[in-house]
Amino acid sequence: MQTVTSTDGTSIAYEDHGDGHPLVLLHGGSVTRRAWEPLRRALGPEFRFVVPDRRGRGDSGDAAAYSLAREVADLRAVLDDIDGDVSVFGHSYGAVVALETARKTDIERLVLYEPPVQVGDRDTGDLTARLRERCVAGERTVAMKLFYQEEVGIPDPERLPVWPDGVDFRLADTVLREQAALDGYELPEASDIDAPVTLLTGEHSAPHLRAGARELDTRLEDSRLVEVDAGHVGIQSAPDSVAPALSNIGQ
Repeated sequence: MQTVTSTDGTSIAYEDHGDGHPLVLLHGGSVTRRAWEPLRRALGPEFRFVVPDRRGRGDSGDAAAYSLAREVADLRAVLDDIDGDVSVFGHSYGAVVALETARKTDIERLVLYEPPVQVGDRDTGDLTARLRERCVAGERTVAMKLFYQEEVGIPDPERLPVWPDGVDFRLADTVLREQAALDGYELPEASDIDAPVTLLTGEHSAPHLRAGARELDTRLEDSRLVEVDAGHVGIQSAPDSVAPALSNIGQ
């Protein structure tokens, strides 16, 4: 395990495995770096995997104040700690962090798996309010179930193989703050991103997540949209379907 210090003094921990092309794996909202283990096994030895815990999770630290900008600073600190050309694969909220980071720093290639950006007339403010109500009441299991149902698009999360033993319900508070950050996030035109981008969307994902990936594809100058036989959590549930989409990374 290695650590870097972000600009606000927060310690960000990351694992570093392999000797191939450096690929940073940035996880989503309701998990830790452990969520990448199935995909890492499917991808094989051609990559050097750099796998951080985002702030507030796992072995990373946290701060009293939170913003998307602080998450961008965290990722930039990790990137600065790696030699050579680096690619980044962001999943869900981690994809939003990766997208914003690519506007501010050089990244070799970018892979974004369904960043939960708002498109059309979708408004998640009511969901944020209900998540906050449950967290304030200490009902974190209920809050996480609500998040999985309405944001992740899984109607019956109790049927997931990881539920409940593989879900850290304490992360409901970090899920809430990220959902609140997304409420104020406007999808950029993204013309200032130089890196080629692979956008992944699951054939079985919720319509709003698929719509966000398609909309982002229209705004990026150098992107390709790839559909995989999976849902939103395909990096865990269908790694063999996701892995081929990364075949051009590091070439």
